[in-house]
Amino acid sequence: MKISIGLYGTQAHQIALALIQGFNKHYTLFRETNRGAKARFEQGDWQGVHQAVRERIRFYEERVGETVERLRQEFDLTQPDDPGWQQVKLLYIGLLLNHKQPELAETFFNSVTTRILDRRYFHNDFMFVRPAISTEYIEAEDSPCYRSYYAHPEGLRGVIRQIVQDFGWEREFADLEQDVDAVYQAVGAHLAGVPQREVNFQIQVLASAFYRNKGAYIIGKAINGQQEYPFAMPVLHDTQGRLYLDTILLDAWRISILFSLSRAYFMVDMEVPSGYVQFLRSIMPGKPRSELYTMLGLGKQGKTMFFRDLIYHLHHSEDNFIVAPGIPGLVMLVFTLPSFPYVFKLIKDQFGSSKNMDRATVKQKYMLVKQVDRVGRLADTLEFSNVALPRDRFTPELTEEIQRLAPSSLEIDGEQLIIRHLYIERRMEPLNLYLDKAERTGDQEGLVHAIREYGNAIRELAQANIFPGDMLWKNFGITRYGRVVFYDYDEIEYMTDTNFRAIPPAPDFETEMSGEVWYPVGPHDVFPEEFATFLLASPCIRRIFLQYHQDLLSPGFWQETQARLRAGHVEDFFPYPQCLRFSHPPDTSETDPA
Repeated sequence: MKISIGLYGTQAHQIALALIQGFNKHYTLFRETNRGAKARFEQGDWQGVHQAVRERIRFYEERVGETVERLRQEFDLTQPDDPGWQQVKLLYIGLLLNHKQPELAETFFNSVTTRILDRRYFHNDFMFVRPAISTEYIEAEDSPCYRSYYAHPEGLRGVIRQIVQDFGWEREFADLEQDVDAVYQAVGAHLAGVPQREVNFQIQVLASAFYRNKGAYIIGKAINGQQEYPFAMPVLHDTQGRLYLDTILLDAWRISILFSLSRAYFMVDMEVPSGYVQFLRSIMPGKPRSELYTMLGLGKQGKTMFFRDLIYHLHHSEDNFIVAPGIPGLVMLVFTLPSFPYVFKLIKDQFGSSKNMDRATVKQKYMLVKQVDRVGRLADTLEFSNVALPRDRFTPELTEEIQRLAPSSLEIDGEQLIIRHLYIERRMEPLNLYLDKAERTGDQEGLVHAIREYGNAIRELAQANIFPGDMLWKNFGITRYGRVVFYDYDEIEYMTDTNFRAIPPAPDFETEMSGEVWYPVGPHDVFPEEFATFLLASPCIRRIFLQYHQDLLSPGFWQETQARLRAGHVEDFFPYPQCLRFSHPPDTSETDPA
């Protein structure tokens, strides 16, 4: 590629223009889909909500592919490693000076150029290894990122009412005044009385609602004197299709759970996404920006920022990558960096004899998880290709393990270890290790909580049309909030694709005692009675499980859930405990789903 340096109108400039046009097309489609979330919510189009989430995931890769193809057709890229790409990058930076999404556009540039350039050019001279354009103080043209509210003639109740009305939902509220009063009372109870208003009192609310599943969330914070009070208010439909405020969340940690990677991504209409992320960080300072971008549906930007955080962490730490603790899997090789709260997963070259699948099937299962409603029970993953990590940070045992079990995923290039394909997840304590420790130490309360959570996780996944497949304890983890989450996906299936059966009676005693299967078994057949065999060897665990979840061991629950799914029913899932809901009294029989 021959380029005249420093001149607009050159091939370098035309390539830069093609790149920004590709990104702009992507973000236009992205915003259109997010903007449609309001209409889908008001219409109660819950199937449309799930369809839009699946379609939106494809947008980015489709636009990257289109842009790569355009560059190859319109320009001479027979020498793709030509240093002229430095000029392309500089001209591209000029196009971002007044852009509303510069950080996303930089990531798009990287996505396209990594498909064209050789890996030895993957550094800051040719790509955006570091961001070039600041995202501070970017102003939206159509409306500010957040609205500010001040003293109201009707006091705090009047402000709450105005906040809700300003979202412009056309569907009527069942009883907005009752909801406003419930919010007012909840704030007073949380703060032990409504504080005296200071001269700087204001309430800031993000301009777009956050749509997910069957709910819309109002996100904001109150500022009064030196104090800031974050809040989130879910808006739902009642049985007559009218709107109502379900609760108000006033603890930052509970709001953070709304943005957990084990839940579906939000749809939010944002002209300036960095403004939304900055606001969210002000109420959730412990939440990494990478996770916030991901939860806003900007997964590629989340991956970019995650990898920058990882490289930064490696520069400021000295511990080594090690094989992750726990029972090794038959499909995935898992390792971790103890000082970094994530695990890294490679697909093995050869699976255990009981696993009848291939690499493509495993990758398909992991993609399925990104497209479904994870209801707080499936760990989201970041998928990477050609990850370069410092070779000296891998223990000899781990390097040997990778070379033995996944050699096709490994390349050693000087001082770097290149992993060709990798999944990364938030680290959790494996449930089997947690249960072993609880039994060993006599932690009865911990045992009961974990086993109830395990059963609840299976129920909620089933209601969301997900059958985990391999339900061994080791395939579940427990989060820092005590929530049980599934994270091993090679046998995951849609509930509606599975055939749940009862084991038929044996024709005679000898057949029953033979240990041989006396009935035909199809590839999608599942016999819930068999779950007890591999789950409930411990008498203590068996007793607790049967107390709360005995129905999971017979086909009835599974078949009834399938029938509801096939009838088009979409279950309600609440990322907060029932006892916080205005319309539901406290129920001590339910565990807090945090």
